[in-house]
Amino acid sequence: MEELVAAVRRGDADEVTSLLESGADPDSLADGLPVLCLAVAAYDTDVADALLQAGADPLRPLPDGSTPLTRAVDGGSHLLTLALATGRKPLTAPARADMLARARRWAEAGAETELRRITGLTGPVERIRVEDDEVGWWCEQLTLGPLTVRDEHRAILTSVEVRYGIRTPFDELVARALAHPDRDHVVWCDVVCTLGRRLEEETWQWTRDLLNHPDRLHRLLAAEILMSLILGDAVRDRYPFWERGRELVPWAEQEEDPEVLAALLNAMTHDSAPEIEAVGLLHLTHPDPRVRSLVPDTLERSVDGRSQARPESLATVLTLAGDEDSGVREAACRWLGHYRGSEPEVGDALAALTHDERQEIRIDAVSGLAYRDDPRCVEAEHRIGPRDPELPFDERLMDVWRYQRRREAADGG
Repeated sequence: MEELVAAVRRGDADEVTSLLESGADPDSLADGLPVLCLAVAAYDTDVADALLQAGADPLRPLPDGSTPLTRAVDGGSHLLTLALATGRKPLTAPARADMLARARRWAEAGAETELRRITGLTGPVERIRVEDDEVGWWCEQLTLGPLTVRDEHRAILTSVEVRYGIRTPFDELVARALAHPDRDHVVWCDVVCTLGRRLEEETWQWTRDLLNHPDRLHRLLAAEILMSLILGDAVRDRYPFWERGRELVPWAEQEEDPEVLAALLNAMTHDSAPEIEAVGLLHLTHPDPRVRSLVPDTLERSVDGRSQARPESLATVLTLAGDEDSGVREAACRWLGHYRGSEPEVGDALAALTHDERQEIRIDAVSGLAYRDDPRCVEAEHRIGPRDPELPFDERLMDVWRYQRRREAADGG
């Protein structure tokens, strides 16, 4: 038992799993509380998952009347709460109702207000930003006196409502996202995901109407939801809005906020309508690199089914390949690398990009040359340089080898 407690305290999920497989009790106690509470207090989802898989009880009554699940909800951990709520042991109806009520109370009051009410303290709140590198979102962690919480309660409420079939009104979900006005905040992301799964005409129309809002954050949220709707549902093979990006052209033509415009262009690039290409060409010299980097994806790489771009489209991408911003150059390089036209200036541009300061661009450029059967790829491969050993293997690094095998086969080797 002591070994398990120590492993949980260290956050060593692999060791916890090994000890549990060897017969350790997943409900072992540490200072009078089950070890699951240690994982909850540490916001350690991996360790909590291991304990839950081994049978730890998320509804075990604790001396203060709480349970591991209610502690996760109060602590404001979105993923941890879902893990405890969806473990091997189904929640009882009272437990589901209590979880929803707690999450709603925190969501409506706000994390700081509720934290002050519970502690009764009036001093300054310590705030730190906590980022999830794997998922890509962030939250704020607040500490006041002895209590620490994270401001993910609105995401908890939204996800739990979806799980139990509660259809939250559109405007209420929008208000939750805008309470955390950052597109990378966990609540904002969860609202975008939730509304993006409502593949209905009503949701599309309501979201598109938000593009007329005078506040940029409303328009940014709308653009991201529309992108999610366009991407559809791969699990159910449903893509009802895939060809609807063209409807956003009027807003993209008049949008002045660069972040919103970039989000709109990103949503539109999955539609091949010619008017979308016209919008892309319009923003070739946009002052914001986020916008310029999306221009290539608005441009067609073929005409009448042939691997040939319109002259103005190809000229646009070639111009962007020499942009001062590396993100723009990378987008242009990616487009050129997938272009199969025979124009010599495409190969020349890719060859120049093999000298770029960014390794990702050099890899893309070498790969593009190899796919074009351009012999310059062999010499350029040496300019890629050593890869970070911590990164996963990149298939593009095999493209020169494949080119050489094709040449050997063509020569009868």
